[in-house]
Amino acid sequence: MTTKNIFNIHPLFYLVAFICVITANFKNFIIFSSIIIVHEMGHIVGAFIFSWKIDKVILLPFGGITIFQENIDKSLKEEFIIAILGPLFQITFYLLYRDNQIFNYYNLIILLFNLLPIYPLDGSKIVNILFNEFISFKKSHILTIIISFFTLSIIILSIRHNILLYLILLFIFLKIIKEITKHNYYFNRFLLERYLFNNDYKKKKMINNIKKMKKQTKHIFKVNNKYYTEREIIRNLFDK
Repeated sequence: MTTKNIFNIHPLFYLVAFICVITANFKNFIIFSSIIIVHEMGHIVGAFIFSWKIDKVILLPFGGITIFQENIDKSLKEEFIIAILGPLFQITFYLLYRDNQIFNYYNLIILLFNLLPIYPLDGSKIVNILFNEFISFKKSHILTIIISFFTLSIIILSIRHNILLYLILLFIFLKIIKEITKHNYYFNRFLLERYLFNNDYKKKKMINNIKKMKKQTKHIFKVNNKYYTEREIIRNLFDK
């Protein structure tokens, strides 16, 4: 894992910092930001443990996003540990400094918000990992997006006249839309990785359609009463 020049600060972060200065709320902004940084450090430590490469860490005024430079078909166990380490670091931070009421409030808000099953929050990553344990990669991604939209819609309908929260939800909405446009890209990249790297997975499964392929699983295809290896099917696909 490399940590050189990985930190990026989103323009909104500076904007909110400026607003907090002129409204005498800069102390609260520092507390809020420190919780976000500790949270992202959890993901960074997880990446260090499993030797994952970090592309960048983006600091936002309401959270952070850690982007990894890794293959899609990574160990689900590693993905889960890295995803959950963010909230765990945050809980540890709370246990160390829980005497401050403002700190406790912000910590709880960030923790609960981050665990919502909405992309790109940690909650959606955990949900996606659980889906991938039982169903195909393609269907897992689609269901994660559907749940993200459904949960986001409930929140939007529940809030009243909160401009800052509306801006946050708009940012998340645009992230979900972007994720939808990349669905086919992710699936093709998943297939390409399986084409390039002939990994010997412990799990075996028989399927009849390439869209049913699962992460961390080796497949045998049964098509028209004939059996084909996963590599034969994918090679035929990319040769075309």
